[in-house]
Amino acid sequence: MEQEERYKRAEARVKELKSFYSHLVIYVVVMVILFIVDFQDHGNWWFYWPLMGWGIAVVIHGFNTFTTGWEKRKVKQLMEKEEEEEQEQ
Repeated sequence: MEQEERYKRAEARVKELKSFYSHLVIYVVVMVILFIVDFQDHGNWWFYWPLMGWGIAVVIHGFNTFTTGWEKRKVKQLMEKEEEEEQEQ
């Protein structure tokens, strides 16, 4: 049972990482295209507005993706510590 639970957690983590990296790749590709369009337009430089706006969303997505792993490890560590203290009593 524990093996199946670990597999499900690992599978969910992989999906979470895949989602972030897909988001990042799409962001980079679209920003390159927007830069090329803006460069060829010879107009006012406007591509940095979507670059910043969407960039903030990518940063937030990355922060949520990579900090949840830290939080889960910390929760596990604290639970193990509490379990050890209960066994000592």
